[in-house]
Amino acid sequence: MKKIYQQIIGKCIVIFSLLIFASCSKFLTIEPRGQVGDETLWSSELNADLFLNNIYSGLPGTFGTYDPPENFSDNAMSAHSWGFSTTTIKTAIYTADNAPTQWGHYANIRKANIFIEKVGNSNLDAKWKEKRLAEARYLRAYYYSLLWTNHGGIPVITDILNLGEQGDEVFRSRNTAEETFQFISTELESIKNSLPVFAEASRASKGAALALKGWCELFWASPLYNPDNDLSRWSNAASTYKEIINLNAYQLFPEYNAQFMEENNWNVETIFAKAYLGGTALGASREGLQGTWIVGGQQLSWSGVDPSQELIDEYFMANGLAIDAPGSGYNPQNPYANREKRFYESIVYDGSVWAGSEIIMKQGVGSRNETDLASKNESTNTGYYIRKGLDPKYAINGPHMQSSANYIIFRYAEVLLAYAEAQNEATGPDQSIYDAINEVRDRVDLPPLANGLTQEELRKAIHQERRVEMAFEDKRYLDLIRLKLAETKLNGHMHAMLIAQEGGVWKYKVIPATQGEMVFHPEKNYLWPIPQSAMDRNKNLTQNPGY
Repeated sequence: MKKIYQQIIGKCIVIFSLLIFASCSKFLTIEPRGQVGDETLWSSELNADLFLNNIYSGLPGTFGTYDPPENFSDNAMSAHSWGFSTTTIKTAIYTADNAPTQWGHYANIRKANIFIEKVGNSNLDAKWKEKRLAEARYLRAYYYSLLWTNHGGIPVITDILNLGEQGDEVFRSRNTAEETFQFISTELESIKNSLPVFAEASRASKGAALALKGWCELFWASPLYNPDNDLSRWSNAASTYKEIINLNAYQLFPEYNAQFMEENNWNVETIFAKAYLGGTALGASREGLQGTWIVGGQQLSWSGVDPSQELIDEYFMANGLAIDAPGSGYNPQNPYANREKRFYESIVYDGSVWAGSEIIMKQGVGSRNETDLASKNESTNTGYYIRKGLDPKYAINGPHMQSSANYIIFRYAEVLLAYAEAQNEATGPDQSIYDAINEVRDRVDLPPLANGLTQEELRKAIHQERRVEMAFEDKRYLDLIRLKLAETKLNGHMHAMLIAQEGGVWKYKVIPATQGEMVFHPEKNYLWPIPQSAMDRNKNLTQNPGY
């Protein structure tokens, strides 16, 4: 009953977002100027909620793109020779004029500032105000976290700016990276107890506030911003993640891949998510944009995401060992046998079934899905497609917008693995670390990690577990950034699996993927540039180095 209620509330929030655009655009065009309409907009909880729901609607999700941030990492690549990740990101030729940017979230931050000021000064119910103001501050902190993790220190603005009234005073200088982090962390600590442990679906909870705080602390503790390895930073992150664990509000969903299906929205593992509403303009289209290209002789997707051989090699064997570990049983000429559950639930590989059809990547048998060696079409460039999070019933070509599956931003498995990482860095191995990582492994029937690992061995195990568990959830790129691994992992060439006959025998051979070249300039690419358009408007901004 609780889950059904949550799903209804979540859909209502999405519907309210549609209503704002369809029926309440007057509020949104007038109110951001802060000039008229206050008597109507802030006089009732319902109207104020409509405004807040619009701030929620700005949450980014990648279920409407064929080229998600996962393609920026070493986990995957675009099948399209013209894909932005292929032509611009992986070649590192982006500039302040065309780089990815989070700068547009200042529009959401401005709306949050308006809501906080107007509701804070209203005569609405005090308890309702406390909770909704905490939600608005959470959303503002979340949008700032997107700016901070990608651009570094940015202007932290908490008041309502009006160019007509304030003139050039609206053009603020950048805060430092540390000041930006401290603002986000302090805000989240301040509001956590004003948010419910069990929130309505789509709304921020105490767990969501702690998950965002923990993530920012983990980012701040990592080598990018912690070159001297201040252990107190790792300890702070571990403490925050432990606080989530101690809430006893979350647990791992029994089935790994099933948790991402729409029928399991707002399940016991989900901490915070962006809602989609299938059959409307707010529906998700991941299957038709990122999935398997040809199914049963028909094109059913734009096949925007091809998993890399590098990622495939990270999946464990069913016995829990890495493929290169002694005794793993891995056979490079039978590479898909006896692998762990997450491999089979995440990857479409040669001979596997998707949407009722066997998918063949072998060369020379007439399959349109054979590994593309010349970027001649949208067939896979790596020998793989993604399965994780895709629902076969929505295998409909293009942006069909039929799915209501959530885009999960924070979930409990990430909490466990992030706690394990932070605690290992802060103290070295202890039993709580093994308990956390083994809980994640147990869900997919992997045996516990071997006891007695050194800190470095445990670090490697945690990083591998996180990469596999969180694959295709847009976590990998920022992990490479915060750990300062991008300069090695994103320089070189991604690889593919070629399956071809030699002497009448099928042979599996790892080869460089077509258009799999990767370039990363460590002197500048750990941050995205400030958009040139923002630099042109605001002369007080300084550009990130190298741009």
